[in-house]
Amino acid sequence: MQPNTITLRLDITEVNVIIKSLSERPFREVYELIGKIHTQSNAQLKPNGTQLQPNELPNHHQLHDKR
Repeated sequence: MQPNTITLRLDITEVNVIIKSLSERPFREVYELIGKIHTQSNAQLKPNGTQLQPNELPNHHQLHDKR
C-alpha cells in the first residue's frame, strides 16, 4: 500500500530554509528526508536553478541556489 503524498509549491529560497532547518536535527532523523527533497527538486530544475519547461528533460545536478 502506497503512503498518501502531497505536492507543495515552494521557491528555492523556501526549500533551502527547510533544508537548513532540517540540518540542525540529528543526521539519522533527517538524512532520508533531505535526500528526497534534493531528488525531487533536482528533477524540476535546470543546473542554473531555473524551472524546467514541460517539454524539457531534467538534468540531474545539485540543488543549491547560492544567494
